[in-house]
Amino acid sequence: MRKAIVATLALTPMLLHAQANSPAQTQTPGTSTTLQSKLVQPKDLISSDADHGAAHVATSRISTGVIAPKLISTVQIESDSIATPRGFSFERKTVVAMTVDATGKPSDLKILRSLGPVMDRNVLAAVSQYRFTPGTLDGQPANVPVNLEVVLRSPIQ
Repeated sequence: MRKAIVATLALTPMLLHAQANSPAQTQTPGTSTTLQSKLVQPKDLISSDADHGAAHVATSRISTGVIAPKLISTVQIESDSIATPRGFSFERKTVVAMTVDATGKPSDLKILRSLGPVMDRNVLAAVSQYRFTPGTLDGQPANVPVNLEVVLRSPIQ
């Protein structure tokens, strides 16, 4: 294996030099390819002057974008029976996928990063009671999918 690596390192400068000194390949004048592009109007926007007397302009919807929901109310998550040694603290993270509806209530909750069956059940019970300002689409409340990271910290005793 070492011999192969040494041979590769020894031959690399020669190969680079040979590539740099090779003449560039050119095309003959009659065989060159020319790429062209042009702007084509969509068929929906094309109208004849005989039909309407003037050009028809199609209306298109312009989106102002999606604004994510904001968390405004939480509920305490019931802890499992894992004891923390005195003077130490630790944190555990879970991720919950959900849809926040137009009223700000979470639905379709799913655990993406599990902490175990007991804690997953406790997290889902608490997160289902969370409240959000609704997300908006074009200024109107809408259902928005959200991945919420929940950090559980044990208190220092």
